[in-house]
Amino acid sequence: MKLELCDVEKSFGDKRVLQGVSFTVQSGRAFGLLGRNGAGKTTCIRILMQVFGADGGQVLLNGEPLSRSRATFGYLPEERGLYPKKRVAEQLAYFAELKGLPHKAAVAAVANWLARLGMSDAANKRLDTLSKGNQQKVQLVTALAHNPDVVILDEPFSGLDPVNALLLKEVVQEQIAQDKLVLFSSHQMNTIEEFCDSIAILNGGRAVLCGDLREIKRGYPRDRLAVTTEDPAPLLRDFGDAATKTRRGEVILRLDDPGEKQAVMRRLAEQYDIDGVRVLEPTLSDIFVEYAGEEA
Repeated sequence: MKLELCDVEKSFGDKRVLQGVSFTVQSGRAFGLLGRNGAGKTTCIRILMQVFGADGGQVLLNGEPLSRSRATFGYLPEERGLYPKKRVAEQLAYFAELKGLPHKAAVAAVANWLARLGMSDAANKRLDTLSKGNQQKVQLVTALAHNPDVVILDEPFSGLDPVNALLLKEVVQEQIAQDKLVLFSSHQMNTIEEFCDSIAILNGGRAVLCGDLREIKRGYPRDRLAVTTEDPAPLLRDFGDAATKTRRGEVILRLDDPGEKQAVMRRLAEQYDIDGVRVLEPTLSDIFVEYAGEEA
């Protein structure tokens, strides 16, 4: 499947929130929607989910106008929206039925998901008796129990400890492997970098950068080498101002010309006691700050 926003416009009163936003989400490939607060991410998500319409442009699924009859959506919001005083399994089944599952299928799907997330013992507990992390996992079930075609995850790892974060990562990878459309919105750049093949960065209601993340990174000058060594002193001495030691113990070497990197790598291997050397690419955090650091 292919989901496209094409020149989407949206205003609220006199404020233009989206100004010709376009990007494409492919099934089987996680997509990261990034931007500072107020950049337009939530508005894009609400238009995708048809909470409200766009003022201009189109939203297409496989080249045809998107409608709820053509795709089902699962949404994990940043802010939880469940009933704190209701029992977990009861309300999860209710939400699954609202999304189209027959009652028996909804009950079975909820039971399977609670077991998958290690929460079967919480089925008959009130939501407000659970920890913040377990409440987040319950909210995840509302997004996935009805087996949606499109999965939208807004800050999915909020409140999760490392063990539960790892479990959620496994679940997300399963959704991607099932060839679903998976869209992340998060301020955790390491999460986006780990999961997402493609990204769009919004700034001031515009998509200022879109595309394959790997290709975006390779588009930057490849003029820095990261060297791992137990003895950085000789490198720092011989390379002078071109060498910088990081807090992780690596030595970063800045090259005058990216074309020098093979020759410098050979020199490093022949003349110094190093454990490894690699071309240093910008992190997603570096790219985000470049494109979203100031309001467009």
